[in-house]
Amino acid sequence: MPEHLSSQRADLEKTVRTLGGLWDTERGLRALRDTGHDPDPKYTRAILRDLASEGLLVKVEDWPVRYRAVRTG
Repeated sequence: MPEHLSSQRADLEKTVRTLGGLWDTERGLRALRDTGHDPDPKYTRAILRDLASEGLLVKVEDWPVRYRAVRTG
């Protein structure tokens, strides 16, 4: 994974863990912009899927795709 994408992934993961709640592509894009990135919707969706595969997010809606953050700690 290119460095800028791994940085985006790390920043989005940190934000999801901090804020919790529902996540979709638009919220992911806003969160990444807020942390200084210029995100691409395609890669933002991939990051959300990756976080879901690791158990940090759970898909709660298929269309449009939405995830809910899993409480940790």
